[in-house]
Amino acid sequence: MDDDGLHARLKAYEGRPAAVAGTGRDPVNAPMIRHWCEAMGDGNPAYTGPDAIAPPTMLQAWIMGGLGGHGGRAPAYEELLAVLDEAGCTAVVATDCEQEYVRPLRPGDEVAFDTVIESVSERKTTKLGTGHFVTTRTDVRVGPELVGTHRFRILKYAPARRRAAPPERRPRPVVNRDNAGFWEGVREHRLLLQRCASCAALRFPWLPGCQSCGCPEWDTVEASGEGTVFSYVVLHHPPFPAFEPPYAVVLVELAEGVRIVSDVVGMPYDKVRIGMPVRLEFRRYDDELTLPVFREVTA
Repeated sequence: MDDDGLHARLKAYEGRPAAVAGTGRDPVNAPMIRHWCEAMGDGNPAYTGPDAIAPPTMLQAWIMGGLGGHGGRAPAYEELLAVLDEAGCTAVVATDCEQEYVRPLRPGDEVAFDTVIESVSERKTTKLGTGHFVTTRTDVRVGPELVGTHRFRILKYAPARRRAAPPERRPRPVVNRDNAGFWEGVREHRLLLQRCASCAALRFPWLPGCQSCGCPEWDTVEASGEGTVFSYVVLHHPPFPAFEPPYAVVLVELAEGVRIVSDVVGMPYDKVRIGMPVRLEFRRYDDELTLPVFREVTA
């Protein structure tokens, strides 16, 4: 079937019901309002007390079926989805929603709703793939009174063929005016520590002022590169681009007394131990990125 024929077939579903005489699973209630306000950080006093109303943006919360679902879809909506599946649009993603509020809901209100297939778009091409946007409109009522309207839009699409992904690069460090000198040193294969000009305290990571005395003046000293593993964790999950779990992330205490987060290279993650002596080296990961890492000092 060509695009015009498919679109005409899809357009025939506009105006047909997607759900009929649905009801909210629970009356509007104070506990759910409280949970919503806590999650949203909304302290509006209108949502508490004996004359409380529900936040208008909760409209969909009162009509959602939850994990059990409503089970009240009309045959026309199921048929529409089946037609799209047959056309190869087997994937789906929610894209956006719109809401209109007629009057606020109050604890004790029992909501009912009807949903209609409002529109089906022409064939659209997106980064996800090519398909059709389907918009449904749900009218929410308390008794015969309309209290709000909820429009919900999905994209039913045929997933685009993915190109081979380029090799993942390690994340780039954030370089700013406070730490630029450190990264300049790394490019020169030097691990520079800040030294307070007032109390001579060493500090790492780099900061704009001394955490011991507050003095903003400082110079640098180059670390010897000797250190020990002070602590470590082994990362199994979640996976992160350019890293292959499991791997160890170590906190190395330098001979100068400061600590740095880094890698121990050249050994399995399960052989890393607290107190293990290590020595600094610099590893180049790509044309732009060089990082300080550590290697076990062997006898």
